[in-house]
Amino acid sequence: MTTDTLPRRKSVPVDVGGVTVGGSAPIVVQSMTNTDTADVDGTAAQVAALARAGSEIVRVTVDRDEAAKAVPRIVEKLAARGVRVPIVGDFHYNGHTLLAENPACAEALAKWRINPGNVGFKAKRDLQFGAIIDLAQKFAKPVRIGVNWGSLDQELLTHLMDENAKLANPKPARSVMHEAIVQSALISATRAEELGLGQDRIIISAKVSAVQDLVQVYRLLAARCSYALHLGLTEAGMGSKGIVASTAGMAILLQEGIGDTIRVSLTPEPGGDRTLEVKVAQEILQTMGLRAFVPIVAACPGCGRTTSTVFQELASDIERFLRQRMPEWRTRYPGVEGLNLAVMGCIVNGPGESKHADIGISLPGTGEAPSAPVFIDGRKAMTLRGSNIAAEFQAIVEDYVEKRFGAAKVREPQT
Repeated sequence: MTTDTLPRRKSVPVDVGGVTVGGSAPIVVQSMTNTDTADVDGTAAQVAALARAGSEIVRVTVDRDEAAKAVPRIVEKLAARGVRVPIVGDFHYNGHTLLAENPACAEALAKWRINPGNVGFKAKRDLQFGAIIDLAQKFAKPVRIGVNWGSLDQELLTHLMDENAKLANPKPARSVMHEAIVQSALISATRAEELGLGQDRIIISAKVSAVQDLVQVYRLLAARCSYALHLGLTEAGMGSKGIVASTAGMAILLQEGIGDTIRVSLTPEPGGDRTLEVKVAQEILQTMGLRAFVPIVAACPGCGRTTSTVFQELASDIERFLRQRMPEWRTRYPGVEGLNLAVMGCIVNGPGESKHADIGISLPGTGEAPSAPVFIDGRKAMTLRGSNIAAEFQAIVEDYVEKRFGAAKVREPQT
C-alpha cells in the first residue's frame, strides 16, 4: 500500500545487500542489535528475531577485533537458518584498522556506517577517512556517513560559531549547530565522492535527540543534496516517550517526502523486547499510508457501554495472532498485509465499523444481548456466542485469508 498524494524527495538509490534504499523504492525499516557482537550465538539470535519482526536491514556494533572476527560467523549462522537480512557494521574510532585487518568482516557486511565526528582527529582524520573509503571501493560496499550531534566535529562547530559571532545579526546558537551537522555530513560525502565513491554508494544520516532539531536538520539536508537519507531520532528514550518523540519527528519529515530508510531508536525496558522498535517503525509507515506490513485492526477505545473486557482481550488476541501468522502468511499469501479487520465493543459503532472492514466483529456491550455478529466483505455472515469467540473468530480470519489470497503465487521466504 502506498499513498500517491504524499510528495517524495528524489534521491539516488543505493543497493544494501539486495535491499534498495532511496530512489523510488519503498521506505526501508531497519534496526540495531544491542548484544555484544563477539557473542556469535546471541547476536545471530537477535538479528534473526529482528528480521522475523520485519527489520529489512540490521546493524551490529563492530568495536574491536573480536567483534570483527565474529561478523562472518554470524552471517554464516544466519544463512544456515535461512535468514538473509543485510547486516551493517557500525564503526567508530578504529574502523579503518578493523576493516583493513579483517577482510572477511568487510566482505560479509552489506554496508558500513562511519561517523565523521570520530573517524579520526586532527591530522589523522582525512587519512583514516580516506582509508575507509578506499576499502569501500575495494569491497564494493556502500557507506552511511552518520553524523551525531553528541559526537559532532568540534573544530567545524567552533569555526562556524566564530564566523557567526562576527555577523551584524548573529543567528541563534542552535541554528549554527544545525548548520554544523549538515556541513559535517555534506563535506564528508563530497570528500568520499572525490575519492571515487559514487553517490549510489553513499547514505547520509544526521541524528539529534530533539524533535524540532531533527526536522530542521533534515529539511536543510534534503534541500541541499540528493543522497539517500537515513532518518531517525537518536536517544529517543524509553517506552511511550521514545515512541511519541520518534513518531512526532519522523512523521513530519515523511509527510514532506524526506527519508528513505528509518530506525526507531528505543531504549528497551529491562528485559524488554528489542523488536518493539521494528514494530513501531512499521506502524509509523503503515499508519501514514506509506507501506503495509500487517493487517490493520480497528478497535474502539472503550467507554461506559463496554464495561466488559471481552472486546479488549479479543482485540489483543487478534493483534498477537496476526503478528504470529504474518511470517508464514507473507510468503504464502501476497497482499495479505492489506487486510483490514475490526474488533468493536458495542452496538453504537460496532456493526457499521465492522461492515467497512474486510472482516469485523461487533461484541456485546453493557446490557446488550450476548451475541457477536461477524461481517465479511460488508455483509453479516454469522453470529458467534459462548466462551470460545476468540478462537472461532481467528479460524474465520484464517479461512478468509486462504480463500482471498491463497490463489496468488507463493513467494520465497525472505527471512
